Amino acid sequence: MIKEMSERKGQLYVVATPIGNPKDITLRAVEVLQNVQAIICEEHRIGSTLLKKLGIQKEIIVLNEHNEAEKAPDVARRILMGESMALISDCGTPVFADPGASLIAHLAEWEVPVTPIPGPSSLMAALSVLDFRLERFHYAGFLPRDKTERRNTLRGLRNLRVPIVVMDTPYRLMQVLDDVASVFGGNARITLCLDLTLPGETIFRGKIDEVQHKIKEKKSEFILIIH
Repeated sequence: MIKEMSERKGQLYVVATPIGNPKDITLRAVEVLQNVQAIICEEHRIGSTLLKKLGIQKEIIVLNEHNEAEKAPDVARRILMGESMALISDCGTPVFADPGASLIAHLAEWEVPVTPIPGPSSLMAALSVLDFRLERFHYAGFLPRDKTERRNTLRGLRNLRVPIVVMDTPYRLMQVLDDVASVFGGNARITLCLDLTLPGETIFRGKIDEVQHKIKEKKSEFILIIH
């Protein structure tokens, strides 16, 4: 049965979407979204809002951390049987710290084409404005929610001799900065990028205690680079 299905397999496109400014979507991304049969997203509301802005009407399939394990095989079978679909995240480049890996694993096992459609990425946007030559970096990703676990994780990163990239939710920005200052010391140098591509985009550079003083109790989407 799988062999018969594979003869008419479709394709999955992994499509990067804007991280803030809607004008950042690429022409290729729009073309793909216009031509696939269904679009896979994390949240129906966010996915449908993007499509409405682009004037695109498609079937929306919700695939997120709560249902991916159960739903991914069925979506993969639809693609295997000939449908073409696009995978998008709430913003930025999909799968990177977002759902989708399980779906891609099924498709890879069945040798179904998976094509990246590159575009906006908060990580690469932040790294591109560093004021020093970047040859290597360590992506630490999203830190643990628990304060003790978060500080233990940071202690494990402290001896690395490369820039460290940290992400988290906007409401934990100040907590993360406090923990980094506690573990790395207030003189540790950082680059903090807030609300990238949005009207309020701000980039702070300098010692962490100086940056903390400047932003006070601000809540923003952020990328933190410790260097």
